[in-house]
Amino acid sequence: MVKMQESNTAIQAMDVSFFYGPNQALFNISLDVAPKRVTALIGPSGCGKSTFLRCLNRMNDIIPKTRLTGKVLINGQDIYDAKENIVDLRKQVGMVFQKSNPFPKSIFDNVAYGPRIHKLHDRKRLAEIVEKSLRRAALWDEVKDRLGENAMGLSGGQQQRLCIARALAVDPQILLMDEPASALDPKSTTHIEDLIGELRQDYTIVIVTHNMQQAARVSDTTAFFYEGRLIELGRTKRIFTKPKEKQTEDYITGRFG
Repeated sequence: MVKMQESNTAIQAMDVSFFYGPNQALFNISLDVAPKRVTALIGPSGCGKSTFLRCLNRMNDIIPKTRLTGKVLINGQDIYDAKENIVDLRKQVGMVFQKSNPFPKSIFDNVAYGPRIHKLHDRKRLAEIVEKSLRRAALWDEVKDRLGENAMGLSGGQQQRLCIARALAVDPQILLMDEPASALDPKSTTHIEDLIGELRQDYTIVIVTHNMQQAARVSDTTAFFYEGRLIELGRTKRIFTKPKEKQTEDYITGRFG
């Protein structure tokens, strides 16, 4: 078990194992995620990092014949408790996917979608939330004069920032990002990385990335996964300069992966 000692935690994974049918994808993962920090999950393809990320808001529940053992606590609450409200959980824990997935609606309606799901229909209040969310996603100045236009007309980088704004519109505490810049050009990637740097002041962020330079740039803490196991967890600077485990060192120096 690899665990960081923190004075307080936003997320606690406790002995988490995960199964796709008979196939085990995660093995006894235990780690703490500090609040208002960026934690990067790195490792080769198929190592379990995205599976683990989806465990943090129960996104894996939609996949048939999956099973989790262990516990995941968000602010001390077991999110796999039978009484847990999934809608409320996903309001608290937002998610941004690898491929931007705007709805075929207006820019305004994309951002207002979540608040409307949560029974907010006051147009003035919705407009305030849309503007605030787009500002936080560093997109407002680019789209403020065309909020009624279809979001599908935005560039790839703008669509991804729109998806971030949509996630922020329901005022989550935690933001999960699954390789949010992997499909973007270098300029758009820089936008996303700069945005992560700004959002860390207000949100707990967990990001999966295959780009180790990106992990080094944006994260405070890094967790290295390999074959469904958490090999090493620590401050990002130490992980990249003085890893304790040989597997971590081999991956970071490009010997495999």
